[in-house]
Amino acid sequence: MAHTLQILDIQNVTHDVKQFTLEKPDGYEFEPGQATEVAVDKEGWREKKRPFTFTSLTEDDNLEFVIKIYPEHDGVTEQIGNLKKGDKLIVDEPWGTIQYKGEGVFLAGGAGITPFIAIFRDLYKEDKIGNNRLIFSNKTEKDIILKDDFEHMLGDNFINAITDEDPEGDHHFLDGFVDKEFLKSQIDDFDQPFYVCGPGPFNESMMNYLKELGADPDALVFEE
Repeated sequence: MAHTLQILDIQNVTHDVKQFTLEKPDGYEFEPGQATEVAVDKEGWREKKRPFTFTSLTEDDNLEFVIKIYPEHDGVTEQIGNLKKGDKLIVDEPWGTIQYKGEGVFLAGGAGITPFIAIFRDLYKEDKIGNNRLIFSNKTEKDIILKDDFEHMLGDNFINAITDEDPEGDHHFLDGFVDKEFLKSQIDDFDQPFYVCGPGPFNESMMNYLKELGADPDALVFEE
């Protein structure tokens, strides 16, 4: 069943990522890490659905999505990027994506961080963040989505890898691509859960490195 929901608030998260707060239908429930199909409630766009992950928690009063806008794609996210407070989105029922299976290492590439946002928020709220770690790969520092939130929730277990610029003397930034050597240098136990989400090529390489290192990762492709 689809719900047509009003946008209550829009915030810029980075230069090309926005956070949308929407009304929430009565009795609408989902698990951290789940997603749904979203379409723009405008002529010509209602049938064009795209999957987005909830970044709010099921007990929150509103629904929240963090969405990367791709103006050059001339598509749904460009339309979403042009929406204003009071406009409407069509939101379907939730469906499963990545599920939390216990303390481990999360590897995210760019906008692939979104399924992990609610998982970490939920763990943090329940005081169960434990020794979970996040390795987050981005092109530049300004691309890091919700950097302050992750630093607050994870502290030193939040590791940023920056691929297209030299990071400025901050121990949270490790210069370069996440490759097999990088993973070996950061992780000493490959027998724990691994969660991978990013664009197809990122996932493929992470899965291969992790399997070579003896891990059994769970992955979700974040479609750009």
